[in-house]
Amino acid sequence: MRTLLKITLPVETGNKGIKDGSLPKLLQSISESIRPETSYYYPENGKRTALFVFDLKDPTQIPSVVEPLFTGLNASVELFPVMNAEELKIGLEKYRRNIGRVPIAA
Repeated sequence: MRTLLKITLPVETGNKGIKDGSLPKLLQSISESIRPETSYYYPENGKRTALFVFDLKDPTQIPSVVEPLFTGLNASVELFPVMNAEELKIGLEKYRRNIGRVPIAA
C-alpha cells in the first residue's frame, strides 16, 4: 500500500545529528530500506521534517521503518495510506458504481 511517512525531529536532536553526521546517515539508511518513490525535506513549526512516499508491502514492516527513527533520532513519526491521482480516479469510479449497494459502517 502506498504510504506517506512523516518524520519530525526535535531541534536539539537534529542539531546533534548534523554535527556528528548521524542524521544524513540515518536518513540515507531509511531511504535505502524503504526505497521511496519520492521524498521531501522542509521545516514545519520550527522543526526539521521529512516526507517519504513508499510502498508498505506488509504491516510487519512498520517496526523496522519507525524504530530506528524513534531510537536514533527521537523523532515523531506518522504513517498515512495515500493514493495518486489515477488511484483516486479508479476508487471514485468503484464507489460510484456501488453507491447504494455497500452498507457504510457507522
